[in-house]
Amino acid sequence: MSFFDLEVITPTKTFELEKVSYVKCPGSNGSFGVMAGHRECVISLEPGEVKVTKESKEFFYSISGGYAEISNNRLLLLVEAVEPSAEIDVNRAQSALDRAKKRIKSKNEDLDIIRAENALIRALNRLTISKR
Repeated sequence: MSFFDLEVITPTKTFELEKVSYVKCPGSNGSFGVMAGHRECVISLEPGEVKVTKESKEFFYSISGGYAEISNNRLLLLVEAVEPSAEIDVNRAQSALDRAKKRIKSKNEDLDIIRAENALIRALNRLTISKR
């Protein structure tokens, strides 16, 4: 089996995983998978789940969007935020979901609806992935 390296960079942290066999990412035009030898490209990412397969084990991460760069048998994810499923604070994510729903229901004229909907999407994503 062939392997490649994965590097994830956020504004506050960086981590690397070596010898990864597969990564599934939430692309702006739908999910896509990466394996060793993938063609070089840059793809925009939506908030969603990143699934990493390494040594026949699956690891799940919540991301809030960004970009994926594939080159030289390496996948680089430049994202706003990333959380491993086991580290997601479910209570915090649920509170964020409740706040976003409340804001959207309020129909306040000063409400930035796009921002509120994005907060709702991020919170739902984190709650879903926390169960993985």
